[in-house]
Amino acid sequence: MLTLGDRPGRPVDAHGSRGFDVTAFGITAEAHLVTVRLRPGGVVGRHPAAGRQLLVVLSGDATVSGSSGDAVVLAPGQAAVWEPNELHETRSESGLVALLVEGDVDVASAPREVEYP
Repeated sequence: MLTLGDRPGRPVDAHGSRGFDVTAFGITAEAHLVTVRLRPGGVVGRHPAAGRQLLVVLSGDATVSGSSGDAVVLAPGQAAVWEPNELHETRSESGLVALLVEGDVDVASAPREVEYP
């Protein structure tokens, strides 16, 4: 069993970030799988996305913004998508654990049913 958010992370302070750490736990030829943690009041400073990024809130809260700078509050089970080179930022009032998938990921704009063989 893999419990996201329980493994020690690497602190990140680039771009004015604070209270932020990341833990890589998987990789494919197309994407990196990372756990993002923010302490209460933490911030991932505004920076360009290295590739397409999908941030899925697992616990806590996230206030995110993309290229427009407009803030959107996300709760557990909600996600944000940023395109390559898009400036973005993430903040959390109460603290956050999120799954970040970064790379060549096809993300549907609306939920759709996926058929498995």
